[in-house]
Amino acid sequence: MPKARYYLWVGIFVLIIVSLVMTIYIATMRIDYVWGWYKLPNTFIYKEHVEISSEIEGTVTGIRPEGDKAIVTVEGVGEKEVYTVPTGDIRVSENDLVSPGDPLATYPEWRPGIMLQGVWITLKVSLFSIIFGIIIGVIGGLARISDNPAIKWSAITYVEIIRGSPLLVQIFIWYFVLGTMINRLLISYHIREIPSIWYGVASLACFTGAYVTEIVRAGIQSIHRGQMEAARSLGMTYPQAMRYIIMPQAMRRILPPLAGQFISLIKDSSLLGIIAVRELTKATREVITTQLNPFEMFFTCAILYLVLTFALSMFVQYLERRTLTT
Repeated sequence: MPKARYYLWVGIFVLIIVSLVMTIYIATMRIDYVWGWYKLPNTFIYKEHVEISSEIEGTVTGIRPEGDKAIVTVEGVGEKEVYTVPTGDIRVSENDLVSPGDPLATYPEWRPGIMLQGVWITLKVSLFSIIFGIIIGVIGGLARISDNPAIKWSAITYVEIIRGSPLLVQIFIWYFVLGTMINRLLISYHIREIPSIWYGVASLACFTGAYVTEIVRAGIQSIHRGQMEAARSLGMTYPQAMRYIIMPQAMRRILPPLAGQFISLIKDSSLLGIIAVRELTKATREVITTQLNPFEMFFTCAILYLVLTFALSMFVQYLERRTLTT
């Protein structure tokens, strides 16, 4: 394409983007809405004043400075406590009477905001779901091409059941049905309950594993049958042929659809908010409930999902280039 035409189309693309932004801006000006972008930073990180409180009832018998810290001694009836506190904001003086829970000093500490916690939970859930989904998918893909009818039909049944039912329903089954039974069984044996986040991971991994199963099966079957016959004629066993001959070639073909599936998984993790998992979307809704700024928060939520999915897409493209050069 000539450079002049190329730059013309680049200009048209920029014009389209600017027009979309201006349209959204003008539309928001037509409604009674006050933008509150200044509230956004506190949803990611904020400074909290942490109190150091007395644990006993007694008298402050001493405050001894040591650099930027101070040693506060509280003596009660038959008991004594020593606290190391910052010197910046000491709330008591010597000979003061204190009760349990009274603040002795405070200090500022940076804490992750609810949106940052939501991003972390989304990353955690997505990472574990991808790992378990790959394991399930590889095993299921190999089972789908097995000559053993029991193994093959089991894999087909799993794929059809999972792909034929909505993910939302599967999350409900995992949490409210299987989760209740498993946790009740654990409690009967005095074992700690499994948190809801892991039932969310299980539902996403099983859902993704069904699609990865078909992707792996299609990738393996796309390799010409002669490759396996040649490997077997050289004395390789079936597992060796799959590991060294078939799977390396199949991986190059299944990486692009795998990337699409994993990008969908990151977005599907937003459904876990219905089982009290504070992922990114649920965190966004909680912020909107308290701060009443839906436009800013939903735009921010969409941008964060875009960053996560784009980073994954770039990583998969890097893996594709590596597999093509090896």
